[in-house]
Amino acid sequence: MLAGKLVSRRLIELVEIEEPQLLSPHASPGQIIFQPEMTCLCGSDLPFFDDDFEGHPIEYPQPVGMSLHEMVGTVIDTNGKRWKPGTRVLAVPVGQLGLFERFALSEQRVVALDPRLSDEMAMLAQPFGTVVHALKKLPNMIDRDVVVLGQGPIGQMFNAGLRNMGARRIIGIDPLASRLKVSSTMGATDTICAKGADAVEQVCEILSGDLPEIVIEAVGHRGQALNDAIELTRPFGQILYFGVPANSIDGVKLRAALFKNLVITTSIHPDFERTFPLAMQWIAEGRVSLQPLITHRFPLAQIQQAFDTFRDRVDGAQKVLVEFPSWKPQK
Repeated sequence: MLAGKLVSRRLIELVEIEEPQLLSPHASPGQIIFQPEMTCLCGSDLPFFDDDFEGHPIEYPQPVGMSLHEMVGTVIDTNGKRWKPGTRVLAVPVGQLGLFERFALSEQRVVALDPRLSDEMAMLAQPFGTVVHALKKLPNMIDRDVVVLGQGPIGQMFNAGLRNMGARRIIGIDPLASRLKVSSTMGATDTICAKGADAVEQVCEILSGDLPEIVIEAVGHRGQALNDAIELTRPFGQILYFGVPANSIDGVKLRAALFKNLVITTSIHPDFERTFPLAMQWIAEGRVSLQPLITHRFPLAQIQQAFDTFRDRVDGAQKVLVEFPSWKPQK
């Protein structure tokens, strides 16, 4: 079967490996063999592709299977009792080691698909689940003003979630104009094409001279914007830090945050029992529409082009889908 292998910086190849095998229920209970059928790329896959993980160089070749973790597919076999072979599920592999035609996985790391959803929308319950997990940490958002720093796929999902939660003004900020084109469709009431630190005056103008109560940092791995968030948040406000930073961030204006009495909240790793299913429920019920985020799709044979497109944000790329040979359109 095929698997992906990052052999050097920005070069990924498909290689032949042996089929995965289930261990006995006594040796490793509750395992499944999962067959991915459709996946999409995430910003957290790029550090392994770009040779820049948490500010440190990557050693190549990377382990076979790096890097995918947003996927839907079918349970092929199991030594557990939770899922039956043939069940179609959303799966999240450990450590982003998911670029295989089939692999073994704990039965606890999958979620049943909602039959109302297409594969594309069910798959987006994984990244949207991380957003819902973060949104649960915010106060009542009705009538509140908020800035979302970063208007990539995650920032756009925050726009959609905040609109559903009743925020009054949702200001999306991104230095790339191409990323702002979809923001109003996704729920932003206003957009600013700039880096966050350069947008303070425009934000104040939108909010009649004030700063927002809440700022969400959804910039991602490439460049943290915590200082921008500190500058943009009003005194006694809250920063929701979602973009995954390096191990340490030099020059953080912690004193400025202190004197503003800011609350800084972080968020990562949703649970499989409630949050991922809730995200899928929101999508299935039409509370949010994530369809505008799907901009490109490729077959597995073109995985290199898929990564290049996503990494370079070609043609306004947001969510880039990859179809495995096993995928067939669902009726």
